[in-house]
Amino acid sequence: MQSTEAMLAFYRALGLQIRETPNAIAVYVGDQMINFHRPTLWQDAKFTLRAPAAKPPCGDLCFVWDGTPASLKAMLDRAGVKMVEGPVDRQGGRRRTGSSVYVRDPDGNLLEFMIYS
Repeated sequence: MQSTEAMLAFYRALGLQIRETPNAIAVYVGDQMINFHRPTLWQDAKFTLRAPAAKPPCGDLCFVWDGTPASLKAMLDRAGVKMVEGPVDRQGGRRRTGSSVYVRDPDGNLLEFMIYS
């Protein structure tokens, strides 16, 4: 994470629950959790539970959106988040085609919201 404040504001604006610890921020998405390591952790050579050369922005995350395309657009608009691409048809984690919308978080990580019909 380059800016803790920017990341917290971004994910809170999306309406997600957040838990902060001294070394990380956990963002809860449904039953899933994303850990963002603070610079004090990812710059520590003793910390090895990460990709060997991981430096922001290195994330590419996909979330299933249970709402409609209109409700996704409304949520992104309320949060002030600009779409990078989409909606476009993509193969998803459910091994079928869905409609994807892509955005970036403050560190530049790519976030995909997949809507299955």
